[in-house]
Amino acid sequence: MQWLRLLLAGPASRLVAPRRPSGRRRGVAWGILGVLLMCAGPAHGAVLVTDVSFTARSDGQGYVMRVRTTAAPEAYLLRRIDAHTLEWVVYDASLHDAYEPSGPQGPVRRYTSTRTAGNLLIRVHLHPDRSISATTYRDGASSDLLLNLEYASGGRSVERPVAETPSSTRSRDARPSAASASPPAAAQFTRRRSRLDTVVIDPGHGGQDPGAVANGLQEKHIVLDVARKLGSYIETRLGLEVVYTRSDDRFIPLKERGRLANRAGGDLFISLHANAFRSSSVNGTETYFLGQSKTDAARRVMRAENSVVREYENNPERYEQYDAEAFVKGELFLSSNMQFSEDFASIVQRQFKDRVQRRSRGVRQAGFYVLWSASMPAVLVELGYLTNPREARYLNSDRGQTYLASGIFRAVRAYKNEYNKGIAGAE
Repeated sequence: MQWLRLLLAGPASRLVAPRRPSGRRRGVAWGILGVLLMCAGPAHGAVLVTDVSFTARSDGQGYVMRVRTTAAPEAYLLRRIDAHTLEWVVYDASLHDAYEPSGPQGPVRRYTSTRTAGNLLIRVHLHPDRSISATTYRDGASSDLLLNLEYASGGRSVERPVAETPSSTRSRDARPSAASASPPAAAQFTRRRSRLDTVVIDPGHGGQDPGAVANGLQEKHIVLDVARKLGSYIETRLGLEVVYTRSDDRFIPLKERGRLANRAGGDLFISLHANAFRSSSVNGTETYFLGQSKTDAARRVMRAENSVVREYENNPERYEQYDAEAFVKGELFLSSNMQFSEDFASIVQRQFKDRVQRRSRGVRQAGFYVLWSASMPAVLVELGYLTNPREARYLNSDRGQTYLASGIFRAVRAYKNEYNKGIAGAE
């Protein structure tokens, strides 16, 4: 298996096949930020926010903003818009009917709460007269969320937005009380959680849903085989934690796949699929990230993948708030989470084209349901067309699956290196 070792680890000149040089890597900016889709949602989320309060830190070095909740949120995420504006997203949450905003205190000049796509967006505006370092965490004694606003000793503070999930082994609720939060511990916690160290791999379809079927093959089996190879490479060669949305032939609802990634504390979400088309001559790879479909081809693939909810799920009406028209009717906030997704998608396609010598059909946007609920950079990879006899044989071969998995692995490695490099430079 010398060819496999060269494919995974060697430079372009050492590859058995192919040998074309890769394109220049695009630098990936720091942070894990949220895609905020301004569209209509249900009246209430699973978690209700009852109150917001402010407490001065006992060391006099800042304030803690407490968000009281009726239950522990599944995930939340903080991002810095500019030097004096923060956006705090609490997923699957809304305001309690009895909620009344309290007056801001300390470094907070004002704040607003808005319901967006089933999530609660809290926008915090800070006083411009001093630099503030911000970190988020859970209160160990309750389900409340805390925003630690620490006065910076000098210069502009650099923030590392952090997504938290209740089941992540890296986000245990071992925090001190809000009023006595330790600045050194907060800084260490932020750096530890900012590293890219958990990849969620989502083999599409499964169980009663075979996905695309052509040339005697079923999509669900192909993508599961590629997922296992990809996960093995990431675990053994990068030392990252890998979480699978499914590891056998079972059906997982689309919305639950993203939620599973949130609960696992994922930093990157990769959904694997195989394509189909009425013409057997069409072939090639495509990688999608969440956004408004801009081409007929992207809309066709989106409709095919999203049709799962009508055919195989018990309550497809829960996806009504994710209707693709929401991208047009509402306002799409182009956050850095979307930029990260696009960056990673571009790296994947470069690897497919330059290293694996597959025809690249490019990077595209579409409103895939499976990507909506993942609170991290997320892509959907179409590995090829089962309806093309030659490509179907490639997709079903051990060598083809190995090359495809290695191409995505190399993309993960490049993304991780650039991502962590950006974090190290900011620390």
